[in-house]
Amino acid sequence: MTASTADEQRVRLDKWLWAARFYKTRSLAKEAIEGGKVHYNSQRCKPGKLVEAGAKLTLRLGWQEKVVIVDDISDRRRGAPEAQKLYHETEESAKKREEMAWQRKTMQAAQLPPARRPSKKDRRDIQRFREQNGL
Repeated sequence: MTASTADEQRVRLDKWLWAARFYKTRSLAKEAIEGGKVHYNSQRCKPGKLVEAGAKLTLRLGWQEKVVIVDDISDRRRGAPEAQKLYHETEESAKKREEMAWQRKTMQAAQLPPARRPSKKDRRDIQRFREQNGL
């Protein structure tokens, strides 16, 4: 049920986050809110906070931080295409996420590859080198 009538539907923040598919369960959404990973209009809040259309939510999901604006209110979890109609992400947030992802990717590429065990050929070469040099 989406609410676009005069008497708006009353939905708790944890239930809305679950319906909008940011979290798999309501208990995970509640833990994130209580842990300070979700801010409602730039302030910490409680899981029972009633969501209003036009509110700005800041969500920290793993390495990412998203800023979304609530477009519609629903208390039912539906498919992903319908859930994405409940909100939209701000342009600044999308740009910042892409930039951070690019930075993480370049940092990871700059690191040395993990050490590996020598192959059979490598072991033979090492043994041959030791025999020739009297080691």
